Amino acid sequence: MSKSSQIRKQFLDFFESKGHTIVPSAPIVVKNDPTLMFTNAGMNQFKDWFLGNEEPKYKRVADTQKCLRVSGKHNDLEEVGVDTYHHTMFEMLGNWSFGDYFKKEAIEWAWELLTEVYKLPKDRLYVTVFEGDSKEGLAFDQEAYDNWKLWISPDRILNGNKKDNFWEMGDTGPCGPCSEIHIDLRSDAERAVVSGADLVNNDHPQVIEIWNNVFMEFNRKADGSLEKLPAQHVDTGMGFERLCRAIEAKQSNYDTDVFMPYLKFIEQQTGVTFGMAEPTDIAMRVLADHVRTITFAVLDGQLPSNTGAGYVIRRILRRAVRYYYSFLNTQQPLLYKMVSLVGDSFADIFPEVKDKKQFIEQVVKEEELGFLRTLENGIKRLEKIEGDINGEEAFELFDTYGFPIDLTQLIAREKGFKVDLEGFEKNLQLQKERSRKATSLETDDWVVLEENDQIKFIGYDTLEADVKIMRYRKVKSKGKEQFQLVFNQTPFYAESGGQVGDTGIIESANEKISILDTQKENNLIIHIVAQLPENPQANFVAWVDVGKRKLTQANHSATHLLHAALRSVLGTHVEQKGSLVNSEYLRFDFSHFKGMTEEEWQAVEQMVNQKIRENISLDEKRNVPIAAAKEMGAMALFGEKYGDNVRVITFDSAYSVELCGGTHVASTGEIGIFKIKSEAAVAAGVRRIEAITSVAAEQIIAQQEKVLQNIKSILKSNDLVKSIETLLQEKQELQRKLESFENEKTAQLKSQLLEKVLAHTGLNALFAKVNIANAEQLKNLSFQLKQEVPNLFCLLVMENNQKPFISLIMSEELVASKQWHAGNLVKTWAKHIQGGGGGQAFYATAGGNNLAGLDVVLKEAEIWLEGNM
Repeated sequence: MSKSSQIRKQFLDFFESKGHTIVPSAPIVVKNDPTLMFTNAGMNQFKDWFLGNEEPKYKRVADTQKCLRVSGKHNDLEEVGVDTYHHTMFEMLGNWSFGDYFKKEAIEWAWELLTEVYKLPKDRLYVTVFEGDSKEGLAFDQEAYDNWKLWISPDRILNGNKKDNFWEMGDTGPCGPCSEIHIDLRSDAERAVVSGADLVNNDHPQVIEIWNNVFMEFNRKADGSLEKLPAQHVDTGMGFERLCRAIEAKQSNYDTDVFMPYLKFIEQQTGVTFGMAEPTDIAMRVLADHVRTITFAVLDGQLPSNTGAGYVIRRILRRAVRYYYSFLNTQQPLLYKMVSLVGDSFADIFPEVKDKKQFIEQVVKEEELGFLRTLENGIKRLEKIEGDINGEEAFELFDTYGFPIDLTQLIAREKGFKVDLEGFEKNLQLQKERSRKATSLETDDWVVLEENDQIKFIGYDTLEADVKIMRYRKVKSKGKEQFQLVFNQTPFYAESGGQVGDTGIIESANEKISILDTQKENNLIIHIVAQLPENPQANFVAWVDVGKRKLTQANHSATHLLHAALRSVLGTHVEQKGSLVNSEYLRFDFSHFKGMTEEEWQAVEQMVNQKIRENISLDEKRNVPIAAAKEMGAMALFGEKYGDNVRVITFDSAYSVELCGGTHVASTGEIGIFKIKSEAAVAAGVRRIEAITSVAAEQIIAQQEKVLQNIKSILKSNDLVKSIETLLQEKQELQRKLESFENEKTAQLKSQLLEKVLAHTGLNALFAKVNIANAEQLKNLSFQLKQEVPNLFCLLVMENNQKPFISLIMSEELVASKQWHAGNLVKTWAKHIQGGGGGQAFYATAGGNNLAGLDVVLKEAEIWLEGNM
């Protein structure tokens, strides 16, 4: 076992000995929480316990949590690799108390673990306590100070301000003072000159925080005020990578055995030695860090994409590629080769990485290949920019091609150009502002009408129910105001697991309110309405839209049948990677690395329809222990966090058994019919099927039948295949005759143009407006003339689909001897036709919008030639 693995085990063993339940890490990708994309702190999975939405299962908990910090409040991305202690993905070791122990035990155990178990030198440790804040009416944390005094010298207990020593979950929610533990890793000589106390929380790379103990005792309300929580909690987080550095007495997190295997591998692959130069060191640290993040994100179900969390992962991957491309002289995919190292290093705590290694490698490799092509295109785009690069061009390179601004500056500097940094920053800030406005959500405090910790979902068994509003709040997004309602019980299914939320109405004696959507925030079912009921405390009857629910659950059950069919036809490597189920269609993403053949498509469709015709009854089991469910063969999805008890949905135990919380048909015959509409790639190694069932499938079949009947009527034939083949043959023959005619016409035009060639000293010139079929034929004509006339300078203009078009060609001898460039000349002349263009030194074209400018182009070109011979 490696040193770092021992450190992790010692932490978990220590807190287990103190009566803590060791729980598994939550996925790094967050679901059912609109405020988070990624798990960014160890407490995220316990958020409902802190908020009071759920009764805590345990009073004491400890774990190691996969965390990711790259966006929002905790934005560390640009620091990663540049310094030696920030990371994107990191492990957060934590221990929690939910209404059990508080400051005394948390401080005592923290000191015991660090100094007695890990043997960290006491004279290198400092702690901070909250100094208080008069504006908030918060006093100095005397209790924390008094408890620390029992273990550490008072001169090592430092006061910390609200920024550093008052932890808040977000703008609202549980919060409280915190006490940080810092370690001074400088040499004895350096410590003798400057006290570590002066460097705590001052961004010194060798004086770093390793553990934060948060004492949650307040709730931050939407108006900014604080109220006492009914119970006091402890939430601690210790950065595993920093702890390893402290215990191993290293100068950098990357010098520990957590990261050294990656750095050694990069050395072997690139031939670059770590520690020789800062630019290459940064690049190697970036790769070592980022590959862990990418691996766990893909493992937990988040594939790189252009939106949301997927875009964050794509940015991280592309940042790594840019670094090895620019600084490690590597132009071939490298990250995917490092996935196996991640599997090895986490084998004892996250063994699932090894299980999914092949899939993760393929996804990462495809992404790398795609971005390497994009980088090449970006370099070509950069090479086309003549002169200084303005802010919009620099931002386009950054946003579209993934070019960091420093890479753009480097290439521009080599060409003697400048980059408008101020303009770039302006465009970057505009994009950030647009993004912020698009995602901003203003949320009022909950108005609690009745306390109820046991809010029940009853929608599996009924679509109507008597309900009461327990709490409500107002929310505002993009200027639109709505209300969120929480009932004591609800038949409305909240969006989750790919299935959309129910809609419907609630009705009292005096009014009827439409439920626009049903969402889940953490584990709280929230009903969205446009207006608040006049009397929120009235009794209501809730009615789910029955028609939409039935169509939606038909599509959901169809995804289960589809999943099983895909595994049967394509292989057991197929796994669900995402889904969307609504009343109109279903979308199913699955792991597979090539497009389905027509035969595979038909086989899958036929198998699903066969299962529908068998009218298999739903076998639903609730509250099944997770271990028992897996013994039943139930498929669990990576990236999903399941509770101790789960719901198992079975359609024939030999065919489809899945863990699922969605709603389903009572028997497969209710689905009616299943039809695939499309199958395509959506990401590296992931395919997407869109399909329809029931009424939608019947409608499209009827539409297709109608189209066929119309075609038969138009062709006056029942043998459509034969009639269409005849039409295609006739078309090909007509096309051949047309091409022959056009070629003859072009030959005649060429003869006419050859007679118009004017001989000048050292060159032959031709300027003409021509009537020809299209731009491609004009190009062919230009090249034919160039072959037949030595030292030719030929400008031809034409009308192409009612648009002006310019073609300039010249011999290579003229390019070499005169240093002329067709692309530059065409760019200049194209302004007369209100257009643009470019090309090679010997051949270039331009299009535009002003036909009247063609004559001006011809005249200006003649004048230019006379002046430059």
